[in-house]
Amino acid sequence: MLDNHVGQAIRDRRKELGITQPHLAEVAGVSTNTLYKLEKGQGNPTLDVLNKLAEVLGMELKLEVKKLR
Repeated sequence: MLDNHVGQAIRDRRKELGITQPHLAEVAGVSTNTLYKLEKGQGNPTLDVLNKLAEVLGMELKLEVKKLR
């Protein structure tokens, strides 16, 4: 399941840009249902889906490795 922070960040950026869910989904090439679930912190989107959305929104996906103690 997706961390709520990712969905919230996508929703906040989408709203900041004044883009509707259906429009973002269309431009990014993902389903509106997938975007809706992602923004609610539900579902399990692929990295490809997240990358498509991030690209349209001018965002960047970043994976970090945390040091073990």
